[in-house]
Amino acid sequence: MTEHPKEKEESVEFEIIEDQELSLWKKKAEQYIDNPAKTNNLLTKVQRKTENSKKNEVISNILDKIYLLFNLVKDWTNGNYRDISKKAIIAVIAGLIYFVSPIDLIPDIVVGMGLVDDAAVLGLIINQLDKELVRYQEWRKGKALR
Repeated sequence: MTEHPKEKEESVEFEIIEDQELSLWKKKAEQYIDNPAKTNNLLTKVQRKTENSKKNEVISNILDKIYLLFNLVKDWTNGNYRDISKKAIIAVIAGLIYFVSPIDLIPDIVVGMGLVDDAAVLGLIINQLDKELVRYQEWRKGKALR
């Protein structure tokens, strides 16, 4: 089956918009990277939204991973864990900013659907940084055993 030229144009346009959207969140995240107070404020918002969303099925499915991202950023900000690239930590912070942002693809007030895009963005980051997150988990386990 051949692809219709218009469909091809639309998919390329969507990819460009998606890249621009991602770029926006990464630029915001770069403002947090060297600002512990701002990052800790973000973490407080993440914690609050996570607690308020625990009963949501979409969020409950990735709750452990959200806490993992939260703790990673917290340990990175405190200087306890730096065995992750700056690019990766910026991606995590960008995902957390998106998670707490009231302005996203599907507003959180849309009952039943509002957290789907938040979970999808965090899921994408979790999948892309799988090896980094496994290494971080091992570090945390080792730290707990000491």
